[in-house]
Amino acid sequence: MPGAANFSNQVAEQAVHWLMEVQDGPLDPRRQQALQQWLADHGEHQRAWEHIQRVNQRLRGLSSPLAHAALNAPRSHGRRQAFKLLLLLGTGSALGWGFREHNPLTPLLADYRTSVGQRRQVQLADGSQLQLNTDSAVDVRFDAGQRRVRLLEGQVLLTATADSRPLLLTTAQGKARMQQARIDVRQWRDHTQLAVLDGQVELRPGDWGGAPLLLPKNQQVRFNRQGWETPQPVEAGNSAWTEGMLVAAHMRLEDFLDELGRYRRGQLHCDPRVANLLISGSYPLDDSERILDLLEISLPIRVRRFTRYWLSIEARA
Repeated sequence: MPGAANFSNQVAEQAVHWLMEVQDGPLDPRRQQALQQWLADHGEHQRAWEHIQRVNQRLRGLSSPLAHAALNAPRSHGRRQAFKLLLLLGTGSALGWGFREHNPLTPLLADYRTSVGQRRQVQLADGSQLQLNTDSAVDVRFDAGQRRVRLLEGQVLLTATADSRPLLLTTAQGKARMQQARIDVRQWRDHTQLAVLDGQVELRPGDWGGAPLLLPKNQQVRFNRQGWETPQPVEAGNSAWTEGMLVAAHMRLEDFLDELGRYRRGQLHCDPRVANLLISGSYPLDDSERILDLLEISLPIRVRRFTRYWLSIEARA
């Protein structure tokens, strides 16, 4: 969130302390006056207070057992500590950033996220642009010495503006360092794909001990923590998702359905008898039912709908 980098760890903890006091019951006049004085002392306090309230609301919307336990368990020292930790995970402060790195709740508490089928565009504090694809999550931390973006899951298009500070984009597999560039980054469970659409990027996998890979404009690469594959030219339609389109060029039907499945809830099963049919074209992501209708017209297949969320693509009789 924009305010996440605009207050210190100490102020974040103070805001958490005040929120927990407020939630323990109505403040007496003396404590209420103390809270108002704290808010008035510095703009940083007001920003932290507003941010921690947003985090609290987000936590209350989670279905996570950990969040439920921390929010609803009987009041105790353990409950307060769990609640405090969850709030700090969501602050975006340096402390929260460190806790969030390997925490399973991290995508749910991300600074920016999208649900299945949603796309979102965000302008960052330095003027850089961040576009999130379906089911994606990102943390952002900017301060006087650095610009850091962490892709937690999914896919983003990042347009980094020129700045005296380098911009570092991190995934589970490594780090991409740039000054002014435009990149499309998608994270899988075991690897990341990075495409440079403009500018130049310095790539260093997480466990790589040698020189980094310099990736120029119009090149893309797949990498894991140990190294990278041979860079290739950027594929046509690589970032068509930013325009709401899914582009296929002689793509196997099974692979196409895997891609389409990212943008809709439920299961798309592909009959092995039609899995290798090839498909080409441009398809609107916001209407997956229309895409399935077009496939049924253009290919020797039928779409069986067992429920709204369970579909099977089979050979036409």
